Amino acid sequence: HAIDAAQPLAQVQTLAEIRARSLASPRVTTSLLGLFALLALLITGAGLAGVVAFSVSQRTQEIGVRMALGAERSEVLGMVLRQGMRLVLAGLVLGVLGAVALTRLMAGMLYGVPATDPLTFAAVALVLTGVAAVACLVPARRAATVDPLIALRST
Repeated sequence: HAIDAAQPLAQVQTLAEIRARSLASPRVTTSLLGLFALLALLITGAGLAGVVAFSVSQRTQEIGVRMALGAERSEVLGMVLRQGMRLVLAGLVLGVLGAVALTRLMAGMLYGVPATDPLTFAAVALVLTGVAAVACLVPARRAATVDPLIALRST
């Protein structure tokens, strides 16, 4: 400006525009990772529900015998839920160990959160446990409504 005051300015941008442009790539990466995480959570829930439902269908006669001998529906429901949640607990332990091992790879993508943030690990484990409980509840409710007479007749 001191040399030539008539010289026009080119590419004038606000600080907000410069910041938005510089964060565009990390924002897209983060959005994709979040979308893939949500998809993985849905697939996990569906897969777990399928495994527990298959297990229940294989044990229909056993469940029928238990109910014929006086087992309450709540006991059968609890039995199936415990079986499914044991799988979830094993997966959570392995998942947390794997996540801790991969923290160095993710550290560069995180802003304002340490890679080993215990609150984040606890929140993710809690969300996964909730989804798994709902996924196990559907086949468990089906198992609790098994008619003992029909279950004992089937071969």
